[in-house]
Amino acid sequence: MFDTDQFVSDCLDAVRADRSHRGVLEVMQRALADPAAVRAAFATPQAGVLAPLFRSDELTVLNVIWKPAMAVPPHNHNMWAVIGVYDGREDNIFWKRLPDGRVTAAGAQSLSAGDVVPLGRDIIHSVHNPVARLSAAIHVYGGDFFADGRSEWDAELLIEHAYDLSVARARFG
Repeated sequence: MFDTDQFVSDCLDAVRADRSHRGVLEVMQRALADPAAVRAAFATPQAGVLAPLFRSDELTVLNVIWKPAMAVPPHNHNMWAVIGVYDGREDNIFWKRLPDGRVTAAGAQSLSAGDVVPLGRDIIHSVHNPVARLSAAIHVYGGDFFADGRSEWDAELLIEHAYDLSVARARFG
């Protein structure tokens, strides 16, 4: 059985023992070994949502519900992240910054229920839910996800601009 409070506590213990993502990755892998238990711990989602389960300067834990066919343009976090999908799919495209500030695709990874992936501090990625239903994941960040200072790239022109949290939240609504 997955317990959200215990998961958050285990993540906090892990990050306090080692500021890198390694301990949180192990916590997430244990939790996502049974994605059905994680899914059962949350109410059945009815809509897209970016729901904080925990937030501090050292750690943010989010329950992320992706709307069908939802896409988020390239963006950075300026902190490490650990992503664990517990329902549906999450397709990530990884980008590399060009000298002119734009980005170009550099790789991709598709995550299904039970998959866990760490993202380094400097990763730029975009996310797409390729299925015709809601998809769900837990995202853990090594800092305050909602703090200023991040960037996003225009989906069409791939030009960098400041990340706008209100625009990001509206995508989920």
